[in-house]
Amino acid sequence: MGNEIEYWTGVLVKEVTKLGYPAEFGQLLAANLGTEKAIRRLANYVANNQPGSAEDIADEMLAICDDRDHWREKKEAEYYNAKVTEWYNRPRDKEE
Repeated sequence: MGNEIEYWTGVLVKEVTKLGYPAEFGQLLAANLGTEKAIRRLANYVANNQPGSAEDIADEMLAICDDRDHWREKKEAEYYNAKVTEWYNRPRDKEE
């Protein structure tokens, strides 16, 4: 998995430098995103949409982070909801 993150970080850095921004900017974006899927998504955005400014790229990074965080919160809620349902449906003694 680490190789995929490194690969997509390289792609993102390449796309960002094509637009005239420093490679460090691309590396910072990738570090903040943290996952291969998120980095790939931003790299594809930069490659296909040709954003007009560094702010546009940073805004997209933040939107991707929000989507990722929302997905993570949803999965946590589903997990804990399933645990509560499991607890409610547990076998009980007749004395309960």
